[in-house]
Amino acid sequence: MTTRRIFVCGNWKLHKTVAESVELARAVREAAETVGDAPVDVGIAPVFVSLHPVAQVLAGGSVALAAQNGYWEPEGAFTGEISFSLIRDVGCTHVILGHSERRHVFGETEEEIARKVRAALDADLKVIFCIGEMLDERERGEAQTVVHRQVTSGLEGLTAAQMDRVVLAYEPVWAIGTGKTATTDQAQEMHAFIRSILKESFGSDLANQVVIQYGGSVKPSNAAELLSQPDVDGALVGGAALKTDSFAAIIEAAVNVARN
Repeated sequence: MTTRRIFVCGNWKLHKTVAESVELARAVREAAETVGDAPVDVGIAPVFVSLHPVAQVLAGGSVALAAQNGYWEPEGAFTGEISFSLIRDVGCTHVILGHSERRHVFGETEEEIARKVRAALDADLKVIFCIGEMLDERERGEAQTVVHRQVTSGLEGLTAAQMDRVVLAYEPVWAIGTGKTATTDQAQEMHAFIRSILKESFGSDLANQVVIQYGGSVKPSNAAELLSQPDVDGALVGGAALKTDSFAAIIEAAVNVARN
């Protein structure tokens, strides 16, 4: 029987002013209080300029604070970049890396993402490492090949201690912000495949402890069904995380699944 906890994290992307972020963070903190003793963790990832005030709102509570990206150098002449040490300093415990928008909109390579993963772990952050295939890759039957490459490239050479601070987030790119969602069978199949890759690289015991989130149009109406799958251990939530009611409903769904 697995001891994995369910981890629900809201990725706010490029949304919310500082004032709006503070207001939403307060609401999420209140919603997270309903988790009680259920094995459910909650996190949020605001824009960079809101991290400090949101950290103050979350201080002393159970909600984790994540940054949406970071840069591998600790300091230097890198205009516009944010180091992982500064992300940690502002109050974050987590950082999202390898998101499909970073890969496909901003052109981050697998080598750059792998370098970020190692630097973030060195800075004592926990990493939410995103992977997932494009629609044309799935239609060509290449989804598993793509995901296998992304996982092995991003996590190559990590120790068991480092892997203890890595969460994987499978996000089929064709389901992000489109309203389309992988079926529960599709999600479970890929999550089980990802866990099999981890078993090859790190052994069964470690692989069975790694949390693998699903992301891609997660909403209150489908959260419980997705989270009920044996290898789906949480959700990286986009649009539904921007409204208190919908994100609270997803947290509630996670709690119900965890307790049943």
